[in-house]
Amino acid sequence: MSGSGSGRSSLARQALNLPNLITYLRVLAIPGVMLVMSYDSPRNAFIAAMLFATASASDALDGYLARRYGMSSLIGKFLDPLADKLLVMAVIVMLLDLGRVSVWIVVVILARETVITGLRAIAAGEGLIIAARELGKAKTALQMVGLWALLLHHPYPIGFFDEPVDFHRLGTVLLYLSVILSLVSAWDYFRGFARAVSQAETP
Repeated sequence: MSGSGSGRSSLARQALNLPNLITYLRVLAIPGVMLVMSYDSPRNAFIAAMLFATASASDALDGYLARRYGMSSLIGKFLDPLADKLLVMAVIVMLLDLGRVSVWIVVVILARETVITGLRAIAAGEGLIIAARELGKAKTALQMVGLWALLLHHPYPIGFFDEPVDFHRLGTVLLYLSVILSLVSAWDYFRGFARAVSQAETP
């Protein structure tokens, strides 16, 4: 009985450590971003983009804190990528509703994430560890910046440019590039998965 209680206490401490609390805040930011996006205007687009940028930046912060202070946890390893995916999916579906992205882009992005998440679950079930690939990191960076620009959407004047910056066009280009990288990185991940399985089966 005492062992069971100790396990629950440890799990509760993990659930409430600082990196995980930051992850919870990232999840709670999602409905806020969606609500602001639903009332489209240049002002609200700017607010939504700043909320999205803050939520995205918190991903790096909670990861840094977990590594720096030894607060990595099983709950965090599950929640952190889930929060990222929920944030991206919510924003991209809202952008589709606002007519800022094409249906095929949404389908490709969501299908890729679903397939890779399934592969990771299979790998974890087999005790295989497949490290994050550099292509995947580059894809995520382009995707986040592209979504941020599409959230801004409207042209905004920036001091050192003669004309207002067309953030919709910028975001569209970056999102196209991220889709290309997402397909390439998915193939790279498949190769890594197949290699890990092959090595595990070799006596």
